[in-house]
Amino acid sequence: MVKKLYRSRRVKNLAGVCGGLATYFDIDVTIIRLLWALTVLLYGTGLVAYIVAAIIIPLEPEEI
Repeated sequence: MVKKLYRSRRVKNLAGVCGGLATYFDIDVTIIRLLWALTVLLYGTGLVAYIVAAIIIPLEPEEI
């Protein structure tokens, strides 16, 4: 089975980017959110990266 990166429908606060990344890399979503918060606070590029990722990464398909 090929892994694909999607924005999460289940694990999301804003657009589901962190939840999708956590599912893709099979790690806890809290770690991804902490890393994102650090990039926003320290470098300021995290917010731009999140917005770009929310636009580019497709939404997870609905389960039937």
